[in-house]
Amino acid sequence: MVAGLPMAERADDRDELRLDQLHVPFGPGLNDWPAGLVLHLTLQGDVVQGVEVEHLSVASGHRLPFWDEPWLRAAHGEEVTRGDVVRRRCAAHLDSAGRLLAVVGWDDVAARCRWLRDELLSGASREGIDGDLRRMVHRVGRSRALRWSIAGLGQLLADRARAAGVTGPALAADGDAYDRLLMWLNEVESGLGELDDTQLSAPDDRTGPRGRLDGPQPPSQALLDVLPELLTGAEFACARIIVASLDPDLDELALATVPGAAHA
Repeated sequence: MVAGLPMAERADDRDELRLDQLHVPFGPGLNDWPAGLVLHLTLQGDVVQGVEVEHLSVASGHRLPFWDEPWLRAAHGEEVTRGDVVRRRCAAHLDSAGRLLAVVGWDDVAARCRWLRDELLSGASREGIDGDLRRMVHRVGRSRALRWSIAGLGQLLADRARAAGVTGPALAADGDAYDRLLMWLNEVESGLGELDDTQLSAPDDRTGPRGRLDGPQPPSQALLDVLPELLTGAEFACARIIVASLDPDLDELALATVPGAAHA
């Protein structure tokens, strides 16, 4: 305390220097940020030294989480087609990819992802979006600048992800923020051929865009649980990129109890 005011504390940083510690809340009112998420960061210089995760309740009433809706409707016994499930998954992945690309400054490609997302949700056919989608994916995949800017951030190997209860694309990517981006886009490409499939979804299909919905907890809870580990030691400027590369959906934390679905 100096003149009655609390001053920054000091502690050893990763370079064995004693720097001021700053406690900074991050969120929830940020663009392209998970709604309701607050991170309480402990910073020394520009390095994150500690993280506490808080999530504000997102009032959704009795509404099912939008991105998980087809799987949860099926869990209620409703008839849901394979095309409905694939279309919602592809749209969710494009939404997540658009958020990450916007955070790293690729605004035009982010806008293209969001346009494709909206087209899918509006019922566009494969023929209507195939060319635009593949051109966008090709542009992302061939950009060395994009890869250089996010590769190595938020490294989450499959063994660690599995131990933390992570499922879905974050587990399958078995890598960093760049790997997770490519996983989203690859799953969208592979799903195009099933957009108009009228066969009923398999009764045991409970894998939503972020992972298994029939586990002990919603998939986004596991993504939140690994955030402190992935952020600690990262530079402050990289924190938003790491969060966007996981893109937890806080609506999932309020899942109603339904047969075969996780709930919090």
